[in-house]
Amino acid sequence: MYAAINGTRIYYDVDGAGVSVEGGEVRHKPVIFILHGGPGGCHLNFKPYLDELTKTAQLVYVDQRGCGYSDPDDPEKYTLDQNVEDVEALRQHLGVERIWILGHSYGGMVAMSYAIRHQEHTAGLILAATSPSHNFLEKAKQHVKEHGNAEQMAVADVLWEGKFESQEQLQEYYRVMAPMYSTKTAKTESLQETPANRPAVKRNYEALNKGFGDFLLRFDVREELKSLKVLTLIIAGRHDWITHYTESEEMHRLIPGSELQIMEHSSHNLFADDTSGTNELMADFLAKHA
Repeated sequence: MYAAINGTRIYYDVDGAGVSVEGGEVRHKPVIFILHGGPGGCHLNFKPYLDELTKTAQLVYVDQRGCGYSDPDDPEKYTLDQNVEDVEALRQHLGVERIWILGHSYGGMVAMSYAIRHQEHTAGLILAATSPSHNFLEKAKQHVKEHGNAEQMAVADVLWEGKFESQEQLQEYYRVMAPMYSTKTAKTESLQETPANRPAVKRNYEALNKGFGDFLLRFDVREELKSLKVLTLIIAGRHDWITHYTESEEMHRLIPGSELQIMEHSSHNLFADDTSGTNELMADFLAKHA
């Protein structure tokens, strides 16, 4: 489905009923906006890993501006500020007073920024494998330097510089880096039937370049998080190479009353690495607080 907002069309997909009847009583489920990473990713990266969560909540998968199935736009508009305002416009379009946001990786940065700017419309946050500042970049660069092979170092340099030239080149980056993104892939000698070999999703290399070559170099919401009064669950992968788990520990220290869970056997793609564990964790958190 498409929402015509802020001068473009944003694609979104709703999964799960918003109202259920349980024990003879009507229950309104929390509405969770699902924000993908990248920048330049696609909502399909979450599927089917979050299917179980529809028992607890209604999920609204969002393809950010120019990403996935959303309409292409001017690359200069592929910014975090624009992504935040697109989330707010979609909330208004759908008529939801207060939303939960599950943000993975860069999507978590958008989620935090939204909650800071629109706290009155934020019911809660689930921040997965993300970071509160640009400091994650130096840790990631060091990890590749210490643990990457020559091919991984070469494609990572393109990422750091924001110099991808095609979607095909970006897909090759994710193929080469797959063992770092997922512990399941790293442990599998053959790449058959692994998360790395799922159907290729539409990625936007221009959005990724805009992030890593521009605004992510200055991203920092640490000071604002100290005054955030929003229910927050933070999930990190112990073996995450690009948003090191210490970034999540810092968010936990900064956000008052937040809860932190480190998935011991997961990397950055933690929903794929521990599908049942992450779903149970999120369902329990929502059951307590939503």
